[in-house]
Amino acid sequence: MSKDYPVPAGYLERETEVKKSRFIARVAPVSSREEVKAWLDQAHRDHPDARHVCWAYQIGRPGSAAEAAMNDDGEPSGTAGKPILSVIQHKDMGDVLVMVIRYFGGIKLGAGGLVRAYAGAAESVLSAVERVVQKPVITATVTMSFADEQPLRHWCEVHGGVVELVDYGAVVTATISVPEDQSDDFGAFCEAQKLDYSFER
Repeated sequence: MSKDYPVPAGYLERETEVKKSRFIARVAPVSSREEVKAWLDQAHRDHPDARHVCWAYQIGRPGSAAEAAMNDDGEPSGTAGKPILSVIQHKDMGDVLVMVIRYFGGIKLGAGGLVRAYAGAAESVLSAVERVVQKPVITATVTMSFADEQPLRHWCEVHGGVVELVDYGAVVTATISVPEDQSDDFGAFCEAQKLDYSFER
């Protein structure tokens, strides 16, 4: 399923230090709670001696996320997960998990200091990660002769369409992903070539 909102392009890690405490911030693209759990399990494996692994995520469109959650992992309530989530929301990014792994340096930061440290760690990694936006696509089914397949493939190459599946029977049936903003052009192409096509809505 394509997304017309920014999501992280991949995994990234950044480290900051505040009064001898190390804050290791990680960002990862996620689309399910299972993926969130897998990333958190990995963080705990990578840093078994860390005092805290705090996190927040939102899945879905920024501003109307289907799902969001946060965890202070033993830090005073509201000083870790909430500031991380606030930074995520401010960055207007969807399908994103930010984990901040803390090694305690022996100096207490206080509630305000913790909020600033966790927000700063989240900010450092979210500012650095590249974003990608996948444009919405619609699926089309096209029925044609063998001779029509090459022109159809050429149209896809030029217009950003993707030939997902081709079934060679008595006729050729292709399933195509077409960028939504190219759907009118695609329809015009099929009509000009006299191809039988339909969009899945």
